[in-house]
Amino acid sequence: MTSTFHSIETARRSLFTQTAALNTTGHNIANANTEGYTRQRVNMKAAIPIEAYGMNNSAMPGQMGTGVEFTSIQRIREMFLDDQYRGESASSGNWTIQSDTLDKLEAIVNEPSDSGIRTVLDNFWKSWSDLSKNPEDPTARKIVVQTAQSLTDAINYMSTQLDNLDKDLNTNIDVKGKEIQSYLSSIADLNRSIYKIEGMGDQANDLRDQRDLLTDKLSKIINVTVLDTDAGYTISLGGQPLVQGAAVAATVDSAFLNNAYASGDLKAGEAYGMIFSSKTYVADYKKQLDDMANTIANGEVQITIPSGSTLPAGTTVLRDSEIINADGTKTTLLAGAAVPVPLTGDLKTTVKGLNGLHELGYAMDGSSGRAFFTPAIAGETITAGNLRLNPEIAANANLFATSMRVTTDSAGNTTVIKGNNSLATLFSNMKDNTTFTSVDGTKTGTVGSYLSSMVGQLGIQSQEATRQASNSDYLVEQVNSRRQSVSGVSLDEEMSNMLVFQHAYSAAARFMTTYDEMLEKLINGTGTVGR
Repeated sequence: MTSTFHSIETARRSLFTQTAALNTTGHNIANANTEGYTRQRVNMKAAIPIEAYGMNNSAMPGQMGTGVEFTSIQRIREMFLDDQYRGESASSGNWTIQSDTLDKLEAIVNEPSDSGIRTVLDNFWKSWSDLSKNPEDPTARKIVVQTAQSLTDAINYMSTQLDNLDKDLNTNIDVKGKEIQSYLSSIADLNRSIYKIEGMGDQANDLRDQRDLLTDKLSKIINVTVLDTDAGYTISLGGQPLVQGAAVAATVDSAFLNNAYASGDLKAGEAYGMIFSSKTYVADYKKQLDDMANTIANGEVQITIPSGSTLPAGTTVLRDSEIINADGTKTTLLAGAAVPVPLTGDLKTTVKGLNGLHELGYAMDGSSGRAFFTPAIAGETITAGNLRLNPEIAANANLFATSMRVTTDSAGNTTVIKGNNSLATLFSNMKDNTTFTSVDGTKTGTVGSYLSSMVGQLGIQSQEATRQASNSDYLVEQVNSRRQSVSGVSLDEEMSNMLVFQHAYSAAARFMTTYDEMLEKLINGTGTVGR
């Protein structure tokens, strides 16, 4: 049986419920531009009727309703879209870093351009060509020294830039490790707070938004797996737990990330892109540049030494060689055999790079056997970082060789023909010599082709990384758009809801006023008849 004041309670519940709905709508509108905010909705249901089914219920027909009440304030969010977003975000982070690294590598290589290594190489070969026209010209000899130093400086500088890029990547890996650790600590704290609040029957919607936002940012750095449990999010990297409820389960630093990369647990994200770029792109181009520098100095190359040349005493052939005599016959010299002096025909042989070629000639003072390029520290293998012009040659331009001929007087004394240009000509022809074989034996071609191969490979890789980064960004935007269509705040929709709740509130207030007037008449007007 209903109470006299039953409808007052019904109106009160309606007012409270519509007020909660209006407050929630205002909260949504206020956070329309808040990063990571998820729109909220008040879940309403009809209140329990005045009489429940039972043996002692009244005989009155039907059940008298008691109005409305709200059961919860719920976030509108789909976990499936969150998982999709985080997966695509990790992929985007990886390709963005790779694309950025390759852009920096392109800037370091700086080809094609008028100031790259190719131009410096061309100037070097040209200086030898100019010198071959007048080997005794001191100005031309100094130009050869200057262009050689420019070549070594350019290669050294590129190597230094690659080293700096590698250091930057590794430094950023450490920075990302600290950023990850900060996110993990914050997520663990939020897990603890959410567990306490929801344990008391409330819903920690705003705290959940903060936790999801941090998880989204974490997913851009590393590929994470997120499991929502009663204790909060359990976040893992591969098989390694990072957060379990209120506890941070791992200490993430550069060593941790490198180990995860090596084990295959780290598969995507910015951290993966940095480690991959360092260990693959930078390391590969550093090796290619080192190989090119060592190949210029010591890579095997086939040359033809002109007939009449007199090589330094004790010169032997590196590989099986042939002397093409004037009558067309050939004389074979087996590897390690001494070269006859003077040559009675053109000698087709193999030498170890520009150093091996230079050692076959004579300087202006008659000396020979001097390497043209040396490492910064004697005994080291030549690399792009330690390649140097021989310090003796750098200090005295008369000490590099240009001649391969000598004269012998009646007493048997030999004198270098300083004006001979045989070696200078061979040096200038190295630009187009297609038989340079890299020190590791993997490539054969001109020195220029080594550089072209490296530049071409870099261009293709950069183009591919840019394409992949663009595609990944598109997928992230697409998934995020779908997620926002579900979770984002629409001001138009909220304004419509606000009007609905406002009218409902006004109607409930009017209902309460009406019933109040009825009660006033009943209470104050009853018993006054006949007075």
